[in-house]
Amino acid sequence: MAAISAFATWLIPYSHFIFFTVSLTLILLFVRKFKFQPWCGCHVCQGFLTASWALKYNNLCDWYSHLLAQSPTGTIHVHVLGNVITANPDNVEYILRTNFNNYPKGKPFSAILGDLLGFGIFNVDGDLWKFQRKMACLELGSNSIRSYAYDVVESEIQTRLVPIMSAAAAAGRTVDLQDIFRRFSFDSICKFSFGFDPGCLTPTLPVSEFAAAFDAASKLSAERAVVTSPVVWKVKRFLNVGSEKNLRRAIRSVHELAERVIRNRRDNLAGAGDGATSASNGDLLSRFMSTTADDVFLRDIVVSFLLAGRDTVAAALTSLFWLLSQNPRVTKLIREESDKVIGDGGGRQSENLNFRQLREMHYLQAAVHESMRLFPPVQLDSKFCRSGDVLPDGTPVAGGTRVTYHPYAMGRMAAIWGPDCTEFRPERWIKDGIFRQECPYRYPVFQAGPRVCLGKEMAIVEIKAVALSLIRRFDFEVGSLPSQGGPRFVPGLTATVRGGLPVVVRERED
Repeated sequence: MAAISAFATWLIPYSHFIFFTVSLTLILLFVRKFKFQPWCGCHVCQGFLTASWALKYNNLCDWYSHLLAQSPTGTIHVHVLGNVITANPDNVEYILRTNFNNYPKGKPFSAILGDLLGFGIFNVDGDLWKFQRKMACLELGSNSIRSYAYDVVESEIQTRLVPIMSAAAAAGRTVDLQDIFRRFSFDSICKFSFGFDPGCLTPTLPVSEFAAAFDAASKLSAERAVVTSPVVWKVKRFLNVGSEKNLRRAIRSVHELAERVIRNRRDNLAGAGDGATSASNGDLLSRFMSTTADDVFLRDIVVSFLLAGRDTVAAALTSLFWLLSQNPRVTKLIREESDKVIGDGGGRQSENLNFRQLREMHYLQAAVHESMRLFPPVQLDSKFCRSGDVLPDGTPVAGGTRVTYHPYAMGRMAAIWGPDCTEFRPERWIKDGIFRQECPYRYPVFQAGPRVCLGKEMAIVEIKAVALSLIRRFDFEVGSLPSQGGPRFVPGLTATVRGGLPVVVRERED
């Protein structure tokens, strides 16, 4: 052990040089391999070699959408990346339901997010996933937890979100709506998951250490997925240099705070006496405490819910308001519908809004779903083929291959949504005045099959409540985003608009 310690001490000053040498060697081997062994003869891989997607498309996902639309089967095989990508609903159903056991998350994916999510529900397969899924299903399916979640969201809207927007309107100040939504959703999900208020959306818009660490951990974890080979980030992690050093620091901050909240909650329950139970508290952490005493396991579960519930809701709201700014007709119809259901005049702030009223707003429901069709919060999702298989469209898949289904591209497929697939038209979801749900394998925004999102209904309610509260009271004029081609997204786990969503806020005139 002493010899190993001495060697490690000697190695540290040279770690950057070693990392550079190893990386350069890997790149040279990669280039040499593909110099003599072309990626493949298909037009897709040749497109990788000869075309620059950035010259024609705003986002890499737009380029994939183009390639998938050109494919007769809606599937492409990018051999150089070892990735089968599909926008074919039959394939999606096969992967997510019919042959579910052959397409797990897989160890490569678990390794990418493992340091941040540990053994949380979104990062595991098999019995550990089944146990957490069953536990989460029991808790999230209860009326009491849904009511608690709605109370948290409505309180955050009325006490923080609306006042901040009113202040911005009074001052004639431009605000970054994406940043506001991220702060809102982080406060809400922390209250719901931990019973902890980080105060990101208080009037001074403070920088939260927890939110900043969580942002960094999410961003740097996502960057692992875009490197040429996992060997690169694993070497950097071993040497504790560069982005991996920053990631380790960010994850440590997230975990330390989460563990501190868990300890405090246990102490509070212990101090409350025998009459207090974990499940008697509204937040998710307190409820999970009644099923397990493992604090690390609790931490992983709750951090997973933070990741799922924060960025996805913020992304959905950001895209919705961008689309509404481009389609004032839809905004007008949402306001007219809400006036019929809630009433006009003083009802704009939705103090009396409830579940029943939200359910009656079919056009609002359609607009939210239509927005996520065009701009899903999670633009693509991957599984790993356990053993060799053939997809329903005839595409062969070797064991160990990454298989990606692409909701972003699917929303732009004329074969699925018709020739007007690129238009924002909520009416496509309405039949005889009633909102009609689409087949989840044509619209896998919330996944589908055994892994369908358990928080789907709560997320939609939150998005609708926020959207309605703001639409009824304010007008929004979007600033510097391009009107053609849509927003540009930063690569990551969820859809984040590059540069934010700057808007001028104005109080509505009667």
